[in-house]
Amino acid sequence: MKTTLVVLAFFCSVSVSAQMATPFKNAQTGRGYKSLQAAVDSIGAGQGTIVIAPGTYRQCAVQKSGVIAFRAAIPGQSILDGKICDKKAALVLRGQDARIDGIVFQNMRTPDSNGAGIRLEKGNLTVTRAVFRNSEQGIMTLDDKASDIRIDQSSFSGLGHCGKGLPCTHSIDIGGYKSLNITKSRFERGNGGDYIKSRALAVTINDNALDDSRGRDTAYMINLSVGAVGRIARNIFVHSRYGDTKRVFIAIAPDGRTQSSEGLSINANEANLAQGDDKMAVFLTDWSGDGVALGGNRLGRGIKPFEKR
Repeated sequence: MKTTLVVLAFFCSVSVSAQMATPFKNAQTGRGYKSLQAAVDSIGAGQGTIVIAPGTYRQCAVQKSGVIAFRAAIPGQSILDGKICDKKAALVLRGQDARIDGIVFQNMRTPDSNGAGIRLEKGNLTVTRAVFRNSEQGIMTLDDKASDIRIDQSSFSGLGHCGKGLPCTHSIDIGGYKSLNITKSRFERGNGGDYIKSRALAVTINDNALDDSRGRDTAYMINLSVGAVGRIARNIFVHSRYGDTKRVFIAIAPDGRTQSSEGLSINANEANLAQGDDKMAVFLTDWSGDGVALGGNRLGRGIKPFEKR
């Protein structure tokens, strides 16, 4: 019996050591890799899943093509920490489709102050159960009007900044995509810029918490910067009492109306000022002039429902 236990302990030790030595596994082939980039390259222009073992890794990767899912073996325990590829992000995505599940992105910084967990340059993106924290940006994208972005059950904290002669960065900065869908996610402790900035043609932003009570210098909590159709519903907002903020929860087309917001529905949301905040704020400021459907929102003291610019 003792011999059997010793043998079992030996094999368990070998298995754990092997997993630690090759933390990035191609789920289709079963092969492990020491490098995240090598695991991505093993899929190439094909389709596959990379499973990331628990641990903290100073690694990054560029997806050049294909359809790749990046999945934490245990959600919340696979951490990409501070390593940037192409002076952009931990994951630079240029394929047809990418899926991120359960991964933590933290401490991302670049010389131009644009360091992100994810830089999406083309293709569809789905993010679930991910954490973005203590970085210059969470997710930043270029334009791809043929593709969609979905973010669900994820958290964004300690992100964004403004000042030092540099453009503002944001928790999420979405370019000209076909659609943006954000659900059941949390935004908090912003360091400047917007929590959600989007130039997507259509948005669905439902069932999220945007808590700026510990934020500083937040511009807008939701900024549809050139207009958008869709729906913003059942979100809970708390406005910061700190810093030089714009005192606006939701902004439509502050950068100029280049696409329609006709019929955009903003309803069933709840908004309040943080404890100790006695300054007036505006729930929705609209530069578009389109017919926005605003109503059924529960607004706390000191919040003006609507302002037209």
